[in-house]
Formats: sequence, structure tokens, C-alpha cells
Amino acid sequence: MNKAVFNWSGGKDSALALHLSLQDSGFEVNQLLTSINTYTNRISMHGVRLEMLERQAQSIGLPLDLLELPKEPSMAEYDQLMKAKLEGFIKDEIKFSIFGDIFLEDLKKYREDRLAEVGLKAHFPLWGRDTRELIEAFLNLGFRTIVVAVDGSKLDKSFVGRELTRDFVSDLPSGVDPCGENGEFHSFVFDGPIFKRPIAFEKGEVVGKSYNLSQNSSDSVTYWFQDLIPN
Repeated sequence: MNKAVFNWSGGKDSALALHLSLQDSGFEVNQLLTSINTYTNRISMHGVRLEMLERQAQSIGLPLDLLELPKEPSMAEYDQLMKAKLEGFIKDEIKFSIFGDIFLEDLKKYREDRLAEVGLKAHFPLWGRDTRELIEAFLNLGFRTIVVAVDGSKLDKSFVGRELTRDFVSDLPSGVDPCGENGEFHSFVFDGPIFKRPIAFEKGEVVGKSYNLSQNSSDSVTYWFQDLIPN
């Protein structure tokens, strides 16, 4: 059995991939790894509070390791910090790093290349599967998740803060992936078969934040974030 670290985002694809990995006799998942922005103390990209992430890990029953990132890390800074973290896993005899990616080829290659530099291998339990079938499988297993971030250039603000249900998927505009695999939306899973108990929370405010599309352009996009407050 291969020891593995699971790259945990807190969202639906991670939850389904972790569920499959825990059932796979070829892997022993030893811990979760999540990137945290130390300026906001929240999950990178998802905007979820660290305390909510910690409650997920406690309910899952796996140790949580954090990749602590500065406010606006460059790719070089990210790669350096990640490499140091991965080298620590090698010392613990971990051989695999598991991801919930589905079809982004460039991202898959990037992950594989970075892991190969330190002698680790990647595993993608959801790779190449139809995203509508994955959402059906996710819901049929009893998972529940709330949408915590949406790309305002692809989805209306009204989608953030909604529970991801079949009605949610039906309401998605044409061209938006039902799993949000192109970054259209991100979610926080609060119940399902991998949890010993549901994660309790209240909805806080919805906040819009603008991000420049590139360093060489003044064009920006607004992301909408639903704050979740532990209770």
C-alpha cells in the first residue's frame, strides 16, 4: 500500500476524490494538505476561513498540513514553498500526492512535473470522467456543499451562497462546467460519507473582490465570496 498526501481544497471535487481514495486499497491517505493565504487566514481561491477548514479535517479524521502562502505569491515563490513541503513528505516515506483534478491537461502536467522533481508521483481519481456524471455521483453519495466563490465574469452573483443541488446545476448558463472545473465556482463541503459529523455554520456577508487579469493589463474581474461563520 502506497502512503499518500491528499491535496484538500475543501470543495466538492476534493471530497469525491478523497472518498474514492479512502476506498482504494492501493493507497493509504496519511494527511490532508491545503494552501492557506496567511494575510487573510483563509483557503487560497476559495476564501473559506481556516477554522472551517480545521473543522472539516477533524470530522474527516485526518491530520491537516498547511502550505502557508504570502498575500500575493509569485509562481516562483509558490513553487519554492511547495517544493520544501513536498521534500518533507519524502522524509515521511510518502510516495504519492492525490488531486481532485478532472480534465485540465496543463494543470495535470504542472503537478506531475513539480512532484517528479522531488521523487513523488501524482494520482488523479477523477481524471477524464464526465463532469455531469461526477456531480450525480457526488449528490447520490449524500454529499452536501455550498458555493462559496464565483467568477463574476462567468456567473451571476446570485449563484454564490447557494447549495449545490440538481436545481443549481440546471440553472447554470450554457458553457459553464457543472463541476466548475474551469474556475467558474468553488464550494465548501459540509456533509457526506467522509465526515463523522456535519460541519455547522452560518452564512455571513457576500463580498465582491476585483482582480487584475494580468500584470500588464488594467482589465479586471470581480469574484463574489460567501463568508461562512462557524457555529
